[in-house]
Amino acid sequence: MGPVSAKSYPGQQAVDVKVRPAERAKQEIDYGRRGKGYFFGALWETTGLCWTHDYAGRTIANFIDFLSQVDAQIPAEIERVYAIMDNLNVHHCHDLLLFSLHHPRWEFVYQPKYAAYLNLIEPWWKTLRSLALKGRRFTTWQEVVDAVEAATAYWNAHKHPYVWGRRRRQRPCRWVVRPWYSHFIRI
Repeated sequence: MGPVSAKSYPGQQAVDVKVRPAERAKQEIDYGRRGKGYFFGALWETTGLCWTHDYAGRTIANFIDFLSQVDAQIPAEIERVYAIMDNLNVHHCHDLLLFSLHHPRWEFVYQPKYAAYLNLIEPWWKTLRSLALKGRRFTTWQEVVDAVEAATAYWNAHKHPYVWGRRRRQRPCRWVVRPWYSHFIRI
């Protein structure tokens, strides 16, 4: 996730419809950039476990360092780790090949170009941004780091398998009998 800066992030504000029925909520303009950085993140979607770490820049060395930290936290009994990655420039480097030689259980799978909708981490980043940044004002970069760490800890405390796509409503199953059919149709 990045670049993220220490600034104001808009949230949802209620508008009194009796006073101003057709106006949008407004926020004070914040021009200040009081520090910026990047976050690397990994999501184990079947368990819901996630990892994030902040870095000053999005470099190859930082990415390899993050992968090493994630590898240390994945249980040793997991034989294969499939890392699904997008086409970011740090995901295609010689150091990543050296990492995969040193860590043989890792296998890197790249999504097709121009297929961002296949990247499962993007909706999760949206959820994490909402948990950590939405509706808050940060004056230093350390406050942003603390907020993302708190949101990651909250997510891991309440982890569940991440479901891709829109949440579906639970509705009871209906059985319909059609007069021209001799069997039931489940809708």
